[in-house]
Amino acid sequence: MTYGLAYGLCLVVVSTYPYAAPAVTSLTRGDVKYTTPEEHFVTLRRGEITAIIVGNHAIDNDELPGHRAGYNGVACLMHARRPENLFVGALAGLNFEHIHDGTLSVSQEKFAPRTAPMHLRKIDAQTVELYQPPTKPWMLESCGRFHLLEDGVIEYTFECIPRAEVFTQGYMGLFWASYIADPEDRAINFFATTSGAEDAGKLLHSVSPQHGVNATHPPAVQLPDIRIDPEFPLKLVTGRSPYVYTKPWYYGVSHGMAFVQMFRPDDHIWFAQSPSGGGGRNPAWDFQWFVPNVRVGRAYGFIMRAAYLPYHDHEQVARDCRSHREAMDPRESP
Repeated sequence: MTYGLAYGLCLVVVSTYPYAAPAVTSLTRGDVKYTTPEEHFVTLRRGEITAIIVGNHAIDNDELPGHRAGYNGVACLMHARRPENLFVGALAGLNFEHIHDGTLSVSQEKFAPRTAPMHLRKIDAQTVELYQPPTKPWMLESCGRFHLLEDGVIEYTFECIPRAEVFTQGYMGLFWASYIADPEDRAINFFATTSGAEDAGKLLHSVSPQHGVNATHPPAVQLPDIRIDPEFPLKLVTGRSPYVYTKPWYYGVSHGMAFVQMFRPDDHIWFAQSPSGGGGRNPAWDFQWFVPNVRVGRAYGFIMRAAYLPYHDHEQVARDCRSHREAMDPRESP
């Protein structure tokens, strides 16, 4: 058995091409040491946060009763102020669930990341990775690293390498979902303007009227050519809203707590949402990523941070997360 060797996660990455992997996970660094847990989950605790990370195995124990197979990522996220799980117990948050190229090839396996084997790799007491060998039919090898920072904020680093010429339209589309357990308000909050406008935007309280309608919000940048078949079955991917976001972070509120997702602007993440993605009144607060000009053997990746903290108002959330937003984007303003 090999033992953990911790590495600091640097957000400033010099790369020779856009969307380059940060080169911190065991996928891209051969010197990263890890252990393989005997159980199918790893519990991380720091500050006031407890996060339980899982692969694609079903789990049914005291910590994760009735957790379903295929819902990888953060199966449970709790805060000292609210010890109940933020996420739907059978499902998960930051769940890697779709790989596609905008064609009907996705129908061969709509949920490839959920169905292919995943391997837990424990790096240290605050860090665990989910490694996935190349999936069928997409032959995408990947690794997601979950690291609890000192204040309990999750830093999620995703890296992947295409291993075959299968993305027929030249780009790769990936999707993550977070299934929220019965919040009083199913909306997400972010700064946005209408597509084509040049203003800085205003704070938008966005509720998708139904699954797949006004479901995804791209960044206010020049977007790559993303062609999607008219019959493409993943409606959260295609249901573009009239808005573009002007600041790369958003949050939702559940039972007096805010769940904040923060991104690096140069990664060009798209926000996504569904009012019922987790079933019934359980919304999905999601994001997706399009990588253009994909090449076999090249390592791609992004970094995001997720905070779970008590909610008072927008100003308080912005203030409490400011240091993290600045770490993701030094140009960030309050």
